[in-house]
Amino acid sequence: MGNPEKNLLECFRRLPEAERDTLVAFAEFLVERAGSEPVDKQPKPIPRPDTESVVGAIRRLSETYHMLDRSKMLHETSALMAQHVMQGREACKVIDELEVVFRRHHQQQFGDDTR
Repeated sequence: MGNPEKNLLECFRRLPEAERDTLVAFAEFLVERAGSEPVDKQPKPIPRPDTESVVGAIRRLSETYHMLDRSKMLHETSALMAQHVMQGREACKVIDELEVVFRRHHQQQFGDDTR
């Protein structure tokens, strides 16, 4: 495997622009996951823009639901991202489902409805 940092940079350089954004979003997700858990359990309301990318939605929802352990949602969010990138599923429909995933995880963890 050699130098992981060098390997990651080489992979990044070989990717098309859209996949680069996905890789950066995933890396940011992992960095956030590795940090300490915030104390505040209330979602931070951030309005959904009229036009938003799936990566942008994941960033917005990660900030809105800053208190969640994203590793518990990784499988679901990755699957939705793959449906968009690999299968061409519409961004707005994927974002709708991402919002449900984040809201459901918050409700399961803290027992309140944030609708």
